[in-house]
Amino acid sequence: MTVEKNWQEILTPDEYAVLREGGTETPWTGELIEEKRQGKYRCRACDAVLFASDTKFDSHCGWPSFYAPLAKDTVKYLEDNSLGERPRVEVRCANCDSHLGHVFHGEGYETPTDDRFCINSICMTFDEE
Repeated sequence: MTVEKNWQEILTPDEYAVLREGGTETPWTGELIEEKRQGKYRCRACDAVLFASDTKFDSHCGWPSFYAPLAKDTVKYLEDNSLGERPRVEVRCANCDSHLGHVFHGEGYETPTDDRFCINSICMTFDEE
């Protein structure tokens, strides 16, 4: 049995499409967009802690947004040329290599980093503190 077959047994088809195939959920449909409680956001595939609620902010883009990961080594970055224009930066879980979303810099948000980690809700679970 291949590793990808294992992921297909663990994840729903929608989760698999985003986490393992690099898809994107439809904006404004994710369950964590309006989440305001204190807690941690974990990778839905491997349960690694990725983001903390104190770095989440309202960017009004249709997906949960964070200005920084929990720690620098919790995510990894890949250049994404899939749209054929200026490269984007893909964000992946450093533990299991699942696609999470993208990070954008310099958009003018009043956050400590001026970064927007635009993360698919379907890629995460939430643990309230």
